[in-house]
Amino acid sequence: MPSAAGNNTTANRVGRVFYNTLFRRNSVFISGIFVAAFGLQAAYDIGFDRLWDNLNKGKQWEDVKHKFVQES
Repeated sequence: MPSAAGNNTTANRVGRVFYNTLFRRNSVFISGIFVAAFGLQAAYDIGFDRLWDNLNKGKQWEDVKHKFVQES
């Protein structure tokens, strides 16, 4: 039979803190999911907008507008 002393490892303590902080209450768990989804969505949008702008530099309206629009 395993001893109780083996359950006091650092990984086990981190797991218990993680569980007690995030997963013990459903409201905190669901809130964490929504916050993470919002943050990841914002990071995804910003990252791919920057990638798109860098790959299409010189081909977008902001870059060629001065050729077609006359200042009045």
